[in-house]
Amino acid sequence: MEEGLFAPCHDSSPAAYPYLSSNALDDLSYDMTTTVNQTLAHPSLHPKNLGILSKKKSWGLHLDLMVLSDSGNIYDALFLAARAALWDTKVPVTRAVEYQGKKGSATLPDDMDLEQESGFDTRQVSRAVDFELPDYWDEGETLAGQDQWPVCVTLNIVAPVYYLDATLQEEASTPLRLLLALSFPKSGPARLQATRLLGPGETQLSQVKSLVQEGEKHARELFAALEAKLKEEDVRRNQRARDRFVLR
Repeated sequence: MEEGLFAPCHDSSPAAYPYLSSNALDDLSYDMTTTVNQTLAHPSLHPKNLGILSKKKSWGLHLDLMVLSDSGNIYDALFLAARAALWDTKVPVTRAVEYQGKKGSATLPDDMDLEQESGFDTRQVSRAVDFELPDYWDEGETLAGQDQWPVCVTLNIVAPVYYLDATLQEEASTPLRLLLALSFPKSGPARLQATRLLGPGETQLSQVKSLVQEGEKHARELFAALEAKLKEEDVRRNQRARDRFVLR
């Protein structure tokens, strides 16, 4: 069983969808939350370093996504924001606190040989019961499995072609949309983490297979561009942190 809790969730501001009733907005938020949660909370994407004390204590990771404005292609934006937020998240460094004692508390006669005694074990034992947070200036370690978190590419299908990055008006006139969530581990092939079809349109299975291959090419480019930007921000952020540390 994985240790730790990872709970992605999403909410939409009424200002982002002023033309929707409150019930319709709740339904839309539920659909988006379900899509994000079922993808990112999958066990294969669970960060491996959330545990503190094995089977006793662990960190809970909550990812909150808020839509303030929607000009179309919102699912791709949600997954980009999720990956950027997780990339920047750090797990506090902990140190286990233990107690020591003897197994068995009875007093033995002075002439009894401990090696031959069979009823008591006087070995020293220790057990972690709590933890403390060392005060490190870098505020902990990054979440494990950064290369596993996917990006999403939405293919707007108007048979026999598709297009990307649709506006709200274009989405309303598109009969079918295919959502592809893909990750690109440092070792191994690309991984298709989730798929979803939106809209009343229909498509053939053979066409879906070719669309997945096309979507992988676009997702790889998006993944590489986002990762380059995140690493650039890491360099800038770490330099500012070092400068503050020197001035202490």
